[in-house]
Amino acid sequence: MGSPQHIAGVLFQQLTDTRFQFVHYRGAAPLMQDLVAGQIDITIDAPAISLPQIRAGSIKAYAVTVRTRLASAPDIPTVDQAGLPGCYFTGWFAFFAPKGTPKPIIDKLNAATVEALAAPDVRARFADLGLELIPREEQTPEALAAVQKADVEKWWPIIKAAGIKAE
Repeated sequence: MGSPQHIAGVLFQQLTDTRFQFVHYRGAAPLMQDLVAGQIDITIDAPAISLPQIRAGSIKAYAVTVRTRLASAPDIPTVDQAGLPGCYFTGWFAFFAPKGTPKPIIDKLNAATVEALAAPDVRARFADLGLELIPREEQTPEALAAVQKADVEKWWPIIKAAGIKAE
């Protein structure tokens, strides 16, 4: 299946009425090597992967694909500010448990996760990686379900229209 970057690239093409060749990589390291070396011209990537190269001056960031600037990179404009409003693409991480896991266990796992994410050293490490945590009140199984549903509704038509298939 197309990578998240491929799917975001399809959205970018749709919003800009452009076309370009997609190059699929087996990981972030070879992609970044080729970008730094000038073998490829552009990528849509996660801050955790690209921020070290941006900070080193090896690559240039044109915009972040979220509604507000990143605290870890306040000098990089948003896509709205860069002239491409609505080109939002946000990755997220979540913990999952098997279907049918009792609610008290889910609640206990969620509470432990929320507590860990509140720790100053964890928050600092996330910030160093360019990752921003959602507000504590949104760190719930119900909020995650809503995010998943919204992502399916947004991305599935784009995936279908681009003919992206599972491999």
